[in-house]
Formats: sequence, C-alpha cells, structure tokens
Amino acid sequence: MAVSDIEIRDDRAAGRLEAVAGGEVVGRVEYFVLDAPERALVPVHTVVEPAHEGQGVAGSLTRELYAVAGREGVAVAPLCPYVVTWAERHPDEAPAADSALSRAAREWLVAHPGRF
Repeated sequence: MAVSDIEIRDDRAAGRLEAVAGGEVVGRVEYFVLDAPERALVPVHTVVEPAHEGQGVAGSLTRELYAVAGREGVAVAPLCPYVVTWAERHPDEAPAADSALSRAAREWLVAHPGRF
C-alpha cells in the first residue's frame, strides 16, 4: 500500500481523523476540540493497525490534522507523543502551540476522564 492509496476522513463528531485504504480504517488520530483559551485541535492518540505500520500512515494523518487546523484557522495543541515528535521534526508544517494553550489542553483532558 502506498501512502497515495490512503483516503483521510475527518469524523469530527467522533473526534477521529481516519486513514482508509481498501475500504477499511487502517489508522486514526483521536482528538478533541478545545474552545478556550482559544479554539484548537488537540490530538491525544495516534493508532495504526499493525499490518500498516511503517508505511507512512501516521505521518499522513498528522500532516492532514495540521492542514485541517490551518484551513480552519485554529492551532494544534498536541498531547499525543507521536504528534509532538512529528511536529518537532516538521516545524514548517506544524506551528508550535503556545504554552497556555498546551496547559489548557492537558487540563481539559484531566477534567474529562474516560473520554480517551
């Protein structure tokens, strides 16, 4: 499977950006939308099905997450370790969130146990 064979869908209601190949979901980024102190997308988990690991699925999902945020004019405040690392490696595509926004994202997650 080539990365170009992946379709990425944003299921905002479920809080998932999904990578679909051959009609099946092969990976996803789970996220929530933070409203304050400013609107932001907050990725919490990145999951790729074992048969599709190492094929660029997670990177494609993360790149699209930042593209969605850019189109919507909102920040990304990553809590997912994969997305944090990807963003550090791609600063031209992944603007850093300010510390207040990252702190608010962590506080939201703590206040909503069981959501992820």
